Amino acid sequence: MSEKNIVTKLRLIDGYQFNVEFDVEYLPNLLLDETKPDGEGSGPNPPRLLAAAVGHCMSSSLIYCLKKARIPIRDIETTVKTSLFRNEHGNLRIRSIDVQISLKVNEEDELRVQRCLTLFEDYCTVTQSIRKGIEVNVHVN
Repeated sequence: MSEKNIVTKLRLIDGYQFNVEFDVEYLPNLLLDETKPDGEGSGPNPPRLLAAAVGHCMSSSLIYCLKKARIPIRDIETTVKTSLFRNEHGNLRIRSIDVQISLKVNEEDELRVQRCLTLFEDYCTVTQSIRKGIEVNVHVN
Protein backbone atom coordinates (compact mmCIF):
# COMPACT_ATOMS: atom_id res chain seq x y z
CA MET A 1 0.00 0.00 0.00
CA SER A 2 1.28 3.45 -0.84
CA GLU A 3 1.79 6.07 1.81
CA LYS A 4 0.53 9.62 1.72
CA ASN A 5 2.10 12.43 3.68
CA ILE A 6 0.17 15.26 5.27
CA VAL A 7 2.34 18.26 6.15
CA THR A 8 1.30 20.61 8.92
CA LYS A 9 3.47 23.60 9.93
CA LEU A 10 3.38 25.35 13.29
CA ARG A 11 5.02 28.73 13.83
CA LEU A 12 5.40 30.37 17.23
CA ILE A 13 3.49 33.63 17.59
CA ASP A 14 4.10 34.45 21.25
CA GLY A 15 4.23 32.61 24.57
CA TYR A 16 2.59 29.25 23.80
CA GLN A 17 0.53 30.49 20.85
CA PHE A 18 1.20 28.86 17.51
CA ASN A 19 -0.19 29.52 14.07
CA VAL A 20 -0.94 26.23 12.32
CA GLU A 21 -0.77 26.09 8.55
CA PHE A 22 -2.10 23.10 6.65
CA ASP A 23 -0.83 21.69 3.36
CA VAL A 24 -3.97 22.50 1.41
CA GLU A 25 -4.80 26.10 0.57
CA TYR A 26 -8.54 25.81 1.24
CA LEU A 27 -8.09 25.12 4.96
CA PRO A 28 -7.88 28.20 7.18
CA ASN A 29 -5.00 28.56 9.59
CA LEU A 30 -5.62 27.57 13.18
CA LEU A 31 -4.49 29.24 16.40
CA LEU A 32 -3.28 26.91 19.16
CA ASP A 33 -2.46 27.86 22.72
CA GLU A 34 -2.08 26.36 26.15
CA THR A 35 -4.74 26.86 28.79
CA LYS A 36 -4.32 29.44 31.52
CA PRO A 37 -2.24 30.03 33.59
CA ASP A 38 0.58 28.86 31.29
CA GLY A 39 -0.91 30.15 28.06
CA GLU A 40 -3.61 32.68 27.28
CA GLY A 41 -6.24 30.08 26.37
CA SER A 42 -6.74 31.76 22.99
CA GLY A 43 -7.02 28.45 21.14
CA PRO A 44 -7.29 24.73 21.79
CA ASN A 45 -4.38 22.89 23.39
CA PRO A 46 -3.03 19.48 22.24
CA PRO A 47 -5.28 17.22 24.38
CA ARG A 48 -8.36 19.12 23.16
CA LEU A 49 -7.18 18.84 19.56
CA LEU A 50 -6.72 15.11 20.00
CA ALA A 51 -10.19 14.80 21.53
CA ALA A 52 -11.68 16.78 18.64
CA ALA A 53 -9.82 14.62 16.11
CA VAL A 54 -11.08 11.40 17.69
CA GLY A 55 -14.65 12.70 18.01
CA HIS A 56 -14.74 14.02 14.47
CA CYS A 57 -13.20 10.89 12.99
CA MET A 58 -15.61 8.58 14.83
CA SER A 59 -18.62 10.71 13.89
CA SER A 60 -17.52 11.01 10.27
CA SER A 61 -16.95 7.26 10.01
CA LEU A 62 -20.45 6.60 11.34
CA ILE A 63 -21.96 9.18 8.98
CA TYR A 64 -20.10 7.62 6.04
CA CYS A 65 -21.52 4.18 6.84
CA LEU A 66 -25.04 5.52 7.33
CA LYS A 67 -24.89 7.37 4.00
CA LYS A 68 -23.65 4.23 2.22
CA ALA A 69 -26.60 2.36 3.76
CA ARG A 70 -28.90 5.21 2.70
CA ILE A 71 -30.05 5.80 6.26
CA PRO A 72 -31.00 9.46 6.79
CA ILE A 73 -29.58 11.09 9.91
CA ARG A 74 -31.97 13.26 11.88
CA ASP A 75 -29.29 14.40 14.33
CA ILE A 76 -25.87 13.45 15.59
CA GLU A 77 -23.98 14.91 18.53
CA THR A 78 -20.67 13.64 19.82
CA THR A 79 -19.19 14.27 23.25
CA VAL A 80 -15.59 13.34 23.94
CA LYS A 81 -14.33 13.04 27.52
CA THR A 82 -10.56 12.98 27.82
CA SER A 83 -9.20 11.75 31.14
CA LEU A 84 -5.89 13.32 32.18
CA PHE A 85 -3.56 12.17 34.95
CA ARG A 86 0.00 12.73 36.13
CA ASN A 87 2.41 9.84 35.71
CA GLU A 88 5.03 8.77 38.25
CA HIS A 89 7.29 11.62 37.08
CA GLY A 90 4.54 14.22 37.48
CA ASN A 91 4.05 14.64 33.73
CA LEU A 92 0.54 15.12 32.42
CA ARG A 93 -0.72 12.20 30.29
CA ILE A 94 -3.96 11.06 28.67
CA ARG A 95 -5.34 7.98 30.39
CA SER A 96 -8.40 7.45 28.24
CA ILE A 97 -10.73 8.98 25.69
CA ASP A 98 -14.44 8.21 25.97
CA VAL A 99 -16.63 8.97 22.99
CA GLN A 100 -20.41 9.24 23.34
CA ILE A 101 -22.29 9.55 20.06
CA SER A 102 -25.98 10.45 20.27
CA LEU A 103 -27.55 9.42 16.99
CA LYS A 104 -31.11 10.02 15.88
CA VAL A 105 -32.53 8.32 12.83
CA ASN A 106 -36.07 7.68 11.70
CA GLU A 107 -37.84 4.93 13.65
CA GLU A 108 -38.16 2.74 10.57
CA ASP A 109 -34.37 2.82 10.11
CA GLU A 110 -33.36 1.93 13.67
CA LEU A 111 -32.82 -1.78 12.97
CA ARG A 112 -30.72 -1.06 9.88
CA VAL A 113 -28.38 1.14 11.93
CA GLN A 114 -27.05 -1.90 13.81
CA ARG A 115 -24.86 -3.02 10.90
CA CYS A 116 -23.12 0.37 10.80
CA LEU A 117 -22.62 0.27 14.56
CA THR A 118 -20.60 -2.93 14.15
CA LEU A 119 -18.47 -1.53 11.30
CA PHE A 120 -17.83 2.20 11.63
CA GLU A 121 -15.03 2.17 14.23
CA ASP A 122 -12.75 0.20 11.89
CA TYR A 123 -12.84 3.08 9.40
CA CYS A 124 -11.79 5.81 11.82
CA THR A 125 -8.19 6.57 10.87
CA VAL A 126 -7.35 8.52 14.02
CA THR A 127 -8.91 6.24 16.64
CA GLN A 128 -7.56 3.02 15.15
CA SER A 129 -4.10 4.56 14.84
CA ILE A 130 -4.13 5.65 18.49
CA ARG A 131 -5.35 2.23 19.60
CA LYS A 132 -2.48 0.51 17.77
CA GLY A 133 0.12 3.05 18.83
CA ILE A 134 1.68 5.53 16.46
CA GLU A 135 5.40 5.78 15.86
CA VAL A 136 6.49 9.34 16.65
CA ASN A 137 9.95 10.48 15.56
CA VAL A 138 11.27 13.82 16.83
CA HIS A 139 14.26 15.69 15.43
CA VAL A 140 15.48 19.07 16.68
CA ASN A 141 18.01 20.98 14.59
